[in-house]
Amino acid sequence: MALLGGGFVSCEESLPEILPAAMETRSLPSADTMFHAFVDRDTSFDGIFFTGVRSTGIFCRPTCPARKPKRENVEFFPSARDALAHGYRPCRRCRPMQPRGTTPEDVRELLNEIEDDPALRLRDRDLRDRGLDPATIRRWFKRHHDMTFHAYQRGRRMARALHQLGDGSGVTETAFDNGFDSVSGFNEALRQVTGRAPNQSRDAEVVHLSRIPTSLGPMLAGTNAGGVCLLEFTDRRMLPEQLRRLQKRLSCVFLPGSDEVMTQLESELESYFEGTLRTFDVPVRLLGTPFQERVWRALIAIPFGRVRSYSEQARAIGDANAVRAVARANGDNRIAIVVPCHRVIGSDGSLTGYAGGLWRKKYLLDLEGSPQSDLFPA
Repeated sequence: MALLGGGFVSCEESLPEILPAAMETRSLPSADTMFHAFVDRDTSFDGIFFTGVRSTGIFCRPTCPARKPKRENVEFFPSARDALAHGYRPCRRCRPMQPRGTTPEDVRELLNEIEDDPALRLRDRDLRDRGLDPATIRRWFKRHHDMTFHAYQRGRRMARALHQLGDGSGVTETAFDNGFDSVSGFNEALRQVTGRAPNQSRDAEVVHLSRIPTSLGPMLAGTNAGGVCLLEFTDRRMLPEQLRRLQKRLSCVFLPGSDEVMTQLESELESYFEGTLRTFDVPVRLLGTPFQERVWRALIAIPFGRVRSYSEQARAIGDANAVRAVARANGDNRIAIVVPCHRVIGSDGSLTGYAGGLWRKKYLLDLEGSPQSDLFPA
């Protein structure tokens, strides 16, 4: 069997007969732009192009940590399948056949085990008993969740405990039900997480944070029973500020984990990037000023495969003179893709003003088949 685009094909099948149908015609940045992005490991170009290294016969994603080759030894492709079709094999370091941030199977099993029983306390010796290296697991969680594995476990226990307190469970019962050794230790943990006394912590709203791998790089999602309140590319510079604003508006506690809304969001995002989903059904929470929420609702109303200018958006909310305010509200949108601010372009057809990166914006519009202008800054 031979690997092809993430699946397997029989060796009896001819690659030339299979691969041409998968070849992409999507336009790419200039070769100089791609080479500089590759050298700089620019995460905003992840998924936009793949680099074939002639001297090694391998192809990589733009963020590959391997030593960079000379300019004359590389060529660029719009997809992993195109690189395969030209005889390159995937790099073992950056794994270009998988979205960046994809969870390894052994880590996924750990996460599933914790979700099934958040009170579980796995120590380093438990990881070794499972054939896992604690240091490797620690590095993965620090890289992808900005916390150690043990801190992640504590966060999941605390999320469950806060839900139980909110449902009326007693402090003592909740403490021991979630694996805390003492009520005093549990109370101190509550104060560290919520900044409140145990009885006041009952009203704390929990927002689950999780990283979702996509074709354009990992995204940080925030959800709870009310819906999606955050979805941003993890390399967006404004992400810490967006988290701060969201926490202030909701007086919420951010804790790692998932819920039904997160599961629905992950499924719909996967279908969207596969090209099989046109409308998101996952509930969203538009948490802003009344003006911002009007703008964001107007964004959701832009049909799949269509674009509007900022002036058209201003007219859509009934305020033709609010073009600049509409642009600012677009920039403050904290639920990317689902609230499609990428569907707003310049009046001359140029792609402007996308915090995730203009080439990501172009990728999304190409994915949706939007009838945009060819005007685009190189």
